[in-house]
Amino acid sequence: MSLKNDRWIREQAALGMIEPFEPTMVREVPWQHPAAFLKNRPVISYGTGSYGYDLTLSENEFRIFKHIPGTVVDPKRFNDYNLETIDLHQDKDGKFFILPGHSYGLGVAGPFLRVPPNITVLCLGKSTYARCGVIVNMTPAEAGWEGHLTLEFSNSSSADCRIYAEEGICQLLFFEGDPCDTTYEDRQGKYQGQPERVITARV
Repeated sequence: MSLKNDRWIREQAALGMIEPFEPTMVREVPWQHPAAFLKNRPVISYGTGSYGYDLTLSENEFRIFKHIPGTVVDPKRFNDYNLETIDLHQDKDGKFFILPGHSYGLGVAGPFLRVPPNITVLCLGKSTYARCGVIVNMTPAEAGWEGHLTLEFSNSSSADCRIYAEEGICQLLFFEGDPCDTTYEDRQGKYQGQPERVITARV
């Protein structure tokens, strides 16, 4: 099994693996806020790295678990009532959601992924958020999977934390293996073709 590099990522992106795709690592963007006074605004980095790709978080939806005494969350019978959608905010630093301290939230990646049939993708958190106490769950995307990744966040600190939309949120690592007999697409996996919104637990 081999870890794929930036050259391979760009080649596969040209074939539709990541849409939209950023071929470089972006660390700043033009200001779009009337209170802005500098040429460019710093962002949490996203785009193509040496051996990975940093995804952005969609501004479409972010949901957090509500505290409902007596409620048990059941992955086999997930109740949408357990989640509440939180507002998107904006100021001179960008667009953001607020993840309360000691809470758990679900967001969705902006880019659409199409995983090649001999590739498995691992999604890891960025150290920028980890240093704020926010952990992104390690999530696999199997061979043949496609869609917008639903991302899981745990705020392990006691402080509320901004989660910036349209900026880097996690890193993808692409691993090539021997061809498998059955891809995720072949077996019609339950999370295939996820839209750009939060998808909750399915059985």
